[in-house]
Amino acid sequence: MTIDILAAEVVACQRCPRLRQYCEQVAREKRRAYREWDYWGRPVPPFGDPNAQILILGLAPAAHGANRTGRMFTGDRSGDFLFRALWQTGFASQPTSVRREDGLALKEVYISAAVRCAPPGNRPLPGEIRNCRPYLERELDLLTNLRVVVALGQLAFNVYLSILKDRGLIRSRAAFRFGHNAASDTAPRLISSYHPSQQNTSTGKLTEAMLRDVFLHAREGILNPPPLPPR
Repeated sequence: MTIDILAAEVVACQRCPRLRQYCEQVAREKRRAYREWDYWGRPVPPFGDPNAQILILGLAPAAHGANRTGRMFTGDRSGDFLFRALWQTGFASQPTSVRREDGLALKEVYISAAVRCAPPGNRPLPGEIRNCRPYLERELDLLTNLRVVVALGQLAFNVYLSILKDRGLIRSRAAFRFGHNAASDTAPRLISSYHPSQQNTSTGKLTEAMLRDVFLHAREGILNPPPLPPR
């Protein structure tokens, strides 16, 4: 198993009929601003540096963002905010990303999500989250150099903790509290962050400086990681 093979499995996934139907419907109907686009309309694979030391874990693709472009956080305002912060902290080759073929390269960073299909109302159902979790578990096994996981939003934070608990790496999820730029001494180290959704960025709940600080914190986690458990 390799990262590329796993990504191909993600793209071919049919585990959640409701999500597949919704993504395909959005791809047919499109948004007027993108009517010339050939929407991706399939599960969105992860991407980034296969030797990454940092995993960024989001919620799910946006209906007219990654579900349109076929790349995580690409083509929407959340991605604009995220990639600008990654570029400012030396993890991305450019500050913007509008399509898969735009030349963006990530260094030391890999981007994935708790759910790989755009959900209606941006709200996946619990069963859909469970269906997608095995892909994330396998990514964690394949990314052997990981030192830091950055969870964007509380849902991603909870999904990651559920994996740690089921693997016997933590006793209870109750001991962990979600907060912006808060770190937990798990191995890899877990850093939680507000999600760069338009709701958070337009209200000032999450600013550019706040998100930049998360990735500066993550870089510190690379330099001073907690001991890794035996694999």
